[in-house]
Amino acid sequence: MNIEKKPVADTPFDQIGGEPKVQALVERFYDLMDREPGYRAVRAAHGNVLDDARQRLFWFLCGWLGGPQHYAERFGHPRLRRRHLPFKIGTLERDQWLACMDQAMGETGVPDALRSQLREAFFKTADLMLNPHD
Repeated sequence: MNIEKKPVADTPFDQIGGEPKVQALVERFYDLMDREPGYRAVRAAHGNVLDDARQRLFWFLCGWLGGPQHYAERFGHPRLRRRHLPFKIGTLERDQWLACMDQAMGETGVPDALRSQLREAFFKTADLMLNPHD
């Protein structure tokens, strides 16, 4: 008897569906940020044009989720805290970023278990970026 086993998705990158799904997530995330009034504060922190932010987040998320290290290959270690120091990031901006990403995950079909896992991981990372510039 020959039973074929379905490959197991080992990393969140695999579970989410690879580069096409990460790209869809990033596009939806920035589209929501750009259009929804509830994300106004976090949108204001991104400047006038989102093209560079879209590309960099895609590269970063691929590696952060366990896939290709596009960001690190181009820029080295992400050093997220240091790279975000010039920006005002208070709890409002953090919470809007997280809500926007959660909405994007829901709208792009990220599986519930993975979405929950990522929601927690995103919070831990976003919380480290707090830099209110008071």
